[in-house]
Amino acid sequence: MTTLYFFLPSGGMRTARKCNIVTEVTALRRERGKIRGMTEEKKHILGHVMAAGTQFMWGATFVSTKVLLDYFSPVEVLMMRAVLAFAALFLAYPHVLKIREKKRELFFAGAALFGIVLYFMLENTALTMTYASNVGIIVTCAPFFVAVMVSLFYKSERPHKSFYIGFVLAIAGVILISLNGQDRLHLNPLGDCLAFFAMFSWGLYSVILKKISEWNYPMIAVTRRIYFYGIVFLIPVAVVQGASWKLSAFKHPQVIGNVLFLGICASALGFLIWNLSTKWIGAVKTSVYIYLSPVVTVILSMVVLHEKLTVVSVVGAVLILGGLVLSQKKG
Repeated sequence: MTTLYFFLPSGGMRTARKCNIVTEVTALRRERGKIRGMTEEKKHILGHVMAAGTQFMWGATFVSTKVLLDYFSPVEVLMMRAVLAFAALFLAYPHVLKIREKKRELFFAGAALFGIVLYFMLENTALTMTYASNVGIIVTCAPFFVAVMVSLFYKSERPHKSFYIGFVLAIAGVILISLNGQDRLHLNPLGDCLAFFAMFSWGLYSVILKKISEWNYPMIAVTRRIYFYGIVFLIPVAVVQGASWKLSAFKHPQVIGNVLFLGICASALGFLIWNLSTKWIGAVKTSVYIYLSPVVTVILSMVVLHEKLTVVSVVGAVLILGGLVLSQKKG
């Protein structure tokens, strides 16, 4: 630290002290700037890692959900996920989220409605009405929906041309993987439309979450509040559909294991780190990692279901990964 002394009469030492303080404050601000820059850089890198990790986790949810649907209805599965996620997040952070402006509660309720209730209900319903390959292709279009909707409200989130080129490559890869072994794509207008509405709902969730992240609340408390409203919205749906949750189903170890995985890992931890990634690297860049979902499906099919890896699947995976890398470029 440089110390400045001016040997001047009548108050010269006071001037020296002032100059010394100014120099120290300036140096301190520079150091803080460096530390803050390093922190932001680490957050940026970690945001990409967490977004990719979330997709590997969420890719396994299709297998777990398929097991549970043999014992429970879709709304029963979703309610169990939401309740377990809320409980896990409360135990991890047992502090009240204080919101002075009550209007902000509407944003949390909206995030729950579009990101948890409508998204999952529309997607699950679409799976019962159309082919899984169709839903897989449409779901992977989520980054495009997010990019278009978020860019309408945030100029800083507007994607470059490389994003759209990467999108085309990734979708081509998804189509190859989804239609592997099929001669053509079979359409079901109603079911396919529901899948598109699910993506539209996820886009709205991303816009709302982007706004919430600007308020700098603890993200674990934010995620918990969103699940709280999700449970509130799911209660009337469960009542109307006559949800019962047969206790006899919990005698099976695979049921307990999959319920815990979906509730604690995929829902509580998954949404928490996804929301953090959205805060740190932006909604558009985070959503691009949804492209990894079909690749995860191929890997799990090999490991769990012992399916053979085909040349078409490999080419599709390469296109998806190439599209992901290209979409993350700035220009």
